[in-house]
Amino acid sequence: MAQSASPSVVIAGGSGFVGRALGQALHEAGGVRVIGLSRRAQPPGDGFDAWRAADLFSLIDAERALEEASVAVYLVHSMMPSAALSQGRFEDLDLICADNFARAAKKTGVSRIIYLGGLVPPGPLALSAHLASRLEVERALGGYGVPVTTLRAGLVVGAGGSSFDMLLKLVQRLPAMICPAWTATRTQPIALADVVALLRYVVLTPTTSGRIYDVGGPDVMTYREMMKTTSEVLGLTRRFVTVPFFTPQLSTLWVTLVTGASRELVAPLVESLRHEMVAKDRTLQEEAGVPGTPFRAALADAIGSAAHPAPPLARRPPTEQGSAARRVRSVQRLPLPPGRSATWVSEEYFRWLARAFSPWLRVDLSESSDRARIQLPGLGVLLLELTLSRARSTVDRPLLYITGGVLSRDDGRGRLELREVRGAGVLLAAVHDFIPRLPWFVYRRTQAVAHLAVMWRFGAYLARLAPAAGAG
Repeated sequence: MAQSASPSVVIAGGSGFVGRALGQALHEAGGVRVIGLSRRAQPPGDGFDAWRAADLFSLIDAERALEEASVAVYLVHSMMPSAALSQGRFEDLDLICADNFARAAKKTGVSRIIYLGGLVPPGPLALSAHLASRLEVERALGGYGVPVTTLRAGLVVGAGGSSFDMLLKLVQRLPAMICPAWTATRTQPIALADVVALLRYVVLTPTTSGRIYDVGGPDVMTYREMMKTTSEVLGLTRRFVTVPFFTPQLSTLWVTLVTGASRELVAPLVESLRHEMVAKDRTLQEEAGVPGTPFRAALADAIGSAAHPAPPLARRPPTEQGSAARRVRSVQRLPLPPGRSATWVSEEYFRWLARAFSPWLRVDLSESSDRARIQLPGLGVLLLELTLSRARSTVDRPLLYITGGVLSRDDGRGRLELREVRGAGVLLAAVHDFIPRLPWFVYRRTQAVAHLAVMWRFGAYLARLAPAAGAG
């Protein structure tokens, strides 16, 4: 009884290197019940009173995950593919998860959201896709009225962090390092322990609600200086060669080959390195009494922790692995004509499909617009059937389940949604958990390609409607 009376803090991304450390820190502070979210369930422990399995691409999963939560911490970043085939930019995948989290927080009565984002560089230079996504997620989390406390940070120095691990591997594996222009960019790294202390402080301090804070360590340095210091702490002699001609593409290839990290992860991070990442002020750290750990000390702690990594999470059951191996996620960003809703776009999509691909396709939309059947005319072959879920749909987010057709293996999870993302001013079309009936290698080269082409054409159609809709 006493445990259930304690306020609950739900940490999305609790299995990550920041989330794990924060769960332990909150447990040690006491007074709250700590619940972790991850893609698969696991037993309590390591500071977490409970774990909940949640797919944040699913709104209903997000709602269940945030039940009875007082505070929700958002540490999710979707730069890695989440399905066997993920079509779409990582920033659009990120945005869906953030929008689901914000909608669920509003519905379940969460009092505050706490978000760890990225520093926003000064000046007129257009943000990289990675930093623009971090800022877009920040705005989306606040789109439904739940107050958001944001900590904006640069590189977090801690074992298990993707950026730190790449830095460490570069220095460990290369006796001589090519230093492109971006290695002269200034940044302000922060120790994992400091980030966790600050997150714990804002979780336990309601007066920080709705505030945005820059955070950073005491040292402002270039990436080259960071690599040089890393080599010294490791006791390695390294040569640094400055070159003026390395493009982001070449840098991505170089980092990928040396560190073994995937291109999907490396490319957005490398693109962001052209930005100066320095905290504008460190008001929160003064208030919380966390001045920051010098980089050299933070680095030594992180290297020591990397030598003794945390035990891995429980592996997913083989049957679930096999099922997920054939699932598809496809997300596209579409124009939203002025004065129109996501529901209108959803219905217009099927009307447009019938016109654009006549006479090769026949599309029957029911009178109530709650069912669409896509067929091959003359042959009586039903390709796909989609049925609107009235219970789960709203004007700004119609949801249709894939309920039949020879192109799909229906297991009740495949779905198409159109959604407006408040705070971001974005319309997203997304297919989730679709399992194709075609053999996988055939599907990837036919139906998957066709879907992207159709969505591109539909997006162009909506873009042409925008001026007319605005004039009307």
